[in-house]
Amino acid sequence: MDRLEKSIIITGATSGIGRELAAQCIEKGYRVGGTGRRVENLREMKEQFGDRFYYRQMDVTRFDEARNRLIELAEEMDGVDIIVLNAGIIRFQSATAVESDQKVIDVNVSGFVQLANAALDYFVSRGRGQIVGISSIAALLGYGKSSAYNASKAFISNYMQGLRQKVRRTDADITITDVKPGFVESAMTAGREKDIFWVAPADVATRQILRSIEKRKNYAYITRRWRLIAWVVYLVPNWILDRL
Repeated sequence: MDRLEKSIIITGATSGIGRELAAQCIEKGYRVGGTGRRVENLREMKEQFGDRFYYRQMDVTRFDEARNRLIELAEEMDGVDIIVLNAGIIRFQSATAVESDQKVIDVNVSGFVQLANAALDYFVSRGRGQIVGISSIAALLGYGKSSAYNASKAFISNYMQGLRQKVRRTDADITITDVKPGFVESAMTAGREKDIFWVAPADVATRQILRSIEKRKNYAYITRRWRLIAWVVYLVPNWILDRL
């Protein structure tokens, strides 16, 4: 990217990868727009980051409102180069299994589709841009303890591949970047260190994510060694995966 001042919007910016990405982008001189459900966290980020940070409260399951607020934020920032679709949940507490699964699909799939299309329309109208979807290494296979989450991440990766094919039929210079993080230090991994492996510090993982964005990659595994797991999963027969 050759613009002197880069601009980026990050959904789900109030915690985890989203917040760390906002901080690293601010440090590198970006103008950053952040969205999230918790307005108090967004206000705290505004106090921390100052004039280079813009925000909108957003619930991605309120589809019309979410699309409108995404575009309003881009206009307030006088245009953006990159939109990172990071908002997502792994499960919904205080709900039955089916209610939790449905909430995951509402946020991770339906909310993603709404904002991905809003971002695509926005960048087509401008003739250029980059859409980044935060998928997961979980997209590679199903898992009984988080079946809706894994399925939702697989949807994101496949949907973004379709978007990549779609933009090639336009005259716009739009990059579609599918980011698949493995385990990253967060509230979600706290206390689970004995059950999971290759847990990356949030700053290290996010630095690799930002580098992949700036290189306008189509695909990125974070951290890079998770590509090895992807190769293994593709080679293992389904009857073995079904017994995990």
